Amino acid sequence: MKTLVIFVSIALIGFFLMATHSDKGIEEHKHRENVMTTQSQPDPDKKYPYQKTEAEWKEILTAKEFKILRGKGTEAPWFNEYNDNKEEGIYVCAGCGQKLYSSEHKYNSRSGWPSFWKPIADSLVAEEVDKSYFMTRTEIVCSNCGGHLGHVFDDGPEPTGLRYCMNSAAMDFIPKDEIASKEQ
Repeated sequence: MKTLVIFVSIALIGFFLMATHSDKGIEEHKHRENVMTTQSQPDPDKKYPYQKTEAEWKEILTAKEFKILRGKGTEAPWFNEYNDNKEEGIYVCAGCGQKLYSSEHKYNSRSGWPSFWKPIADSLVAEEVDKSYFMTRTEIVCSNCGGHLGHVFDDGPEPTGLRYCMNSAAMDFIPKDEIASKEQ
């Protein structure tokens, strides 16, 4: 088992390095935005309440957000905005602004990505099957716009036993004091 974990880790690092160094000419690389695209774009036949064309998404999202939310990419672990964030507040979808996760449910999974043991409400995220990298995982998408957020694993803390491992660039953070002022 230990050998398998080491092999998979080395393979993932290799895929990540190939992805970040294979498109040296593109703008994202110039800005050192290490994002690896793992799958095809969201299914255009699947309908979500919040709809945009590809051109509209490119207009409203940064290149990194587009690559992750619409291209199902993965940002580099540990070098992302919210992994070490300890502020109280909520995390919303960077694509459509839908509330997703609360800081009350965030914990340090030591994975390098922001992790939560549950969303604010189960209806705010949707699950899809991800068969990339010769494995089957459960992908988590925003239930409002279909944007790729990350994956969920069954190695999290109690009470759920789940680890929602999310990409920082797929979310925006709203501090607790800003939430209170917006609701008044």
